[in-house]
Amino acid sequence: MVSFETWLPFIAEYSFPVIVTFYLLHRLEQKLDHVILAVEQLPHKMES
Repeated sequence: MVSFETWLPFIAEYSFPVIVTFYLLHRLEQKLDHVILAVEQLPHKMES
């Protein structure tokens, strides 16, 4: 079994970039949802 001391350097080195990446991907996903909604509504707005 691998001890916690073995994992600690790995967690310390890579946890911050992973958390930042997930945060930015979450924000990007929300913005893409707004873009998709705007593109889907575009034909209806062009008709009127």
